[in-house]
Amino acid sequence: MNITDLTYLLNKPETINEKQTIALENVVLQFPYFQAARSLHLKGLYNQESFRYNYELKKTAAYTTDRTILFEFITSANFTVIQQEKIDAIQKSLLDIEVHHMEEVIVLPEIEIILAVEEDETTEPTLEKKLEIGKPLEFTSSERHSFQEWLQLTKISPIVRENEETRTHIDVEKQKKIEIIDKFIEANPKIAPVKENTKIPTNISKSIEEPIHLMTETLAKVYLEQKKYTKAIQAYEILILKYPEKSSFFADQINEIKNLQQNNN
Repeated sequence: MNITDLTYLLNKPETINEKQTIALENVVLQFPYFQAARSLHLKGLYNQESFRYNYELKKTAAYTTDRTILFEFITSANFTVIQQEKIDAIQKSLLDIEVHHMEEVIVLPEIEIILAVEEDETTEPTLEKKLEIGKPLEFTSSERHSFQEWLQLTKISPIVRENEETRTHIDVEKQKKIEIIDKFIEANPKIAPVKENTKIPTNISKSIEEPIHLMTETLAKVYLEQKKYTKAIQAYEILILKYPEKSSFFADQINEIKNLQQNNN
């Protein structure tokens, strides 16, 4: 990859394709502290919906001196936009599909049974696919806490160059929020089913109000990606209270997580 290609991708990150992503990875391997190349490589993985994106997000954060800039980048319009060429290719492939009328055929009972079994084996999605585990996490500009939680749950530590001053100051406010949510989830609150017209009480205590305010679907997915199944279940229970109109979907997610948790025990 030459300077011209790199400059173009810096201005048009939404156009990064699979081949360019591989080229950017080679650049990153040679120059690990080249933050612009790391960010573009991350965008390339996002464009391809790669299962490696979530891990590389942590790694990129470890090499980034200012994570605020990284957060602003991954939540920007240029980053989250879906590659138009990819959409056009999918639409074209759908239009090219030829539809044929099914003719009546005679199939022996034994063959019908075999075909039915094979169809069930190929069409039944796994629990991981149902829960979209491995799919790139998408943070919004209002989800700084979810982003911070994702990075804090990893064992990768920020990489500091020898000529840089080591940061010892901890963001007290962010740490307090994490502790509040952890305590709230560990308390295992009992949340009764909520009717559609039910409103959250205005006199709710601050210790309960803050975790509900901070809880998002992305944060629930963060817990799920980190195999924190109990926290993920509690997170979706909080979301049922917060968004009763989506209670059915969240309840399904809880059931799938419980099944996944049971399979992994």
